[in-house]
Amino acid sequence: MASKNEIVPGSGRRRFRRWCLRSLLIGVGFHWFGLFVQAQSGEKFKTRLSPVPALGIAPATVAGAGSASATLSGRKLSVNGSFEKMASPATVAHLNLGPVTGVRGNPVLDLTVTKTADGTSGTITGTFDLTPEQVDALKKGKFYVQIHSEGAPNGHLLGWLLK
Repeated sequence: MASKNEIVPGSGRRRFRRWCLRSLLIGVGFHWFGLFVQAQSGEKFKTRLSPVPALGIAPATVAGAGSASATLSGRKLSVNGSFEKMASPATVAHLNLGPVTGVRGNPVLDLTVTKTADGTSGTITGTFDLTPEQVDALKKGKFYVQIHSEGAPNGHLLGWLLK
């Protein structure tokens, strides 16, 4: 049996291997913790809602402004936003999907509109379970928020959800 002060052949290697294994396990732990935190916080998207340029509608009919943000956690998308100073009361709001960023498309998801007394200001909200294809489209900037109004039934405020 070796005493405390004697050098035992191979003992340095064992300590080094244990040190490497511990370091590896700590690194893997930090990596998994980082993935967990990222999954909990989700990917963030935001937009500024601006008047939609429309043919045949007087510019004064589509005044207003707003903003919206969205968080994607896995395949669950949560959208929250607000709008104000619209020229006419809001009617409905949608998440629309365009073929590419900047090219308008069709509504695919309905947002809930909560209006103030005169209907020209309020909030929009919605939570959706997206398909894998919709998640991909969101990450590529193909989704946009559109709020419609009595004076502009084809769209009043619009903004593309981008990172």
